[in-house]
Amino acid sequence: MSIIVAKNLSKIYPVAIKEPGIKGTLRHFIRRTYQYVKAVEDITFEIDPGEVVGFLGPNGAGKTTTLKMLTGLIHPSNGIVKVADYVPFERKREFLEQITLVMGQKQQLIWDLPVLDSLKINAAVYGLSDQEYYKRLMELTEMLSLEGKLKQPVRKLSLGERMKAELMAALLHQPKVLFLDEPTLGLDINAQVAVREFLQEYNQRYEATVLLTSHYMADITALCKRVLLIYQGQLIYDGSLDGLLDRFAPYREVQIELLNSVATDVDNFEQHLSNYGEVEMFEGQSVHLLVRRENLTATVAQILAELEVQDLTVTDPPIEEVIGRVFRAGKV
Repeated sequence: MSIIVAKNLSKIYPVAIKEPGIKGTLRHFIRRTYQYVKAVEDITFEIDPGEVVGFLGPNGAGKTTTLKMLTGLIHPSNGIVKVADYVPFERKREFLEQITLVMGQKQQLIWDLPVLDSLKINAAVYGLSDQEYYKRLMELTEMLSLEGKLKQPVRKLSLGERMKAELMAALLHQPKVLFLDEPTLGLDINAQVAVREFLQEYNQRYEATVLLTSHYMADITALCKRVLLIYQGQLIYDGSLDGLLDRFAPYREVQIELLNSVATDVDNFEQHLSNYGEVEMFEGQSVHLLVRRENLTATVAQILAELEVQDLTVTDPPIEEVIGRVFRAGKV
């Protein structure tokens, strides 16, 4: 049974229109006119317990608006939404005890106080006993490698340590559903890896459901087998990440290192290379080709038989390039 259900979910915002000048200001004050902006339009999806799902889209596509509807921060204009069998915007205590929302650009920890003080406040809000609080504190401290950091004021922590502490505060009540909006925003590579590894371990240990938005594709590829793509408020893809790559990356990159550089007849040799695939780069001994997936095996065999090859590597195009191609097209 699905733990997150959204059916024909929409959010429409009225936006006041004001003309320039004094007349426009007076008219705006006396009788306002509005235009209606569809931030999210008629999206439908379901997520099963324990799934980790990536939620992707360009800026302004409706990702954060959708998360806010799923967590009950805003009321949908139309449609049905249920999370853990609760209607989010009713904001029942039982519902709030089962979810958490982490936004990479916002913080809940008190800036000048030690992390422990904020954690104790959260424990009191969620009604945790001293025994439960201490047990979960120890577990999360170990999982996040925050030993020796919790007694420091939040402002003294590095950005990566602060993000870990934010996750600790958000997960202290052990929620079943995690809504994560850019949790690695602004972090360096090491901190990003640490947060990803923690989320993976948390998901496996507690079978938590995770809906994750991120502009860092490494977050998505490391954590998510399934992705939702939203564009201009509409859901344009719901399926596996591998399926998306197969559909929108029909080519593989073949990188060849020749045994010897080509000194003569360079133009003719480049023309010969085009028989194997599209030549992306040819310089000295290095050749990069784009080869269609269905022709890959035969083409590689032909290259090895006809050219003096020192090394050959086959890779997928970068996931960022594939996702960008989808968003530029605006459809699947």
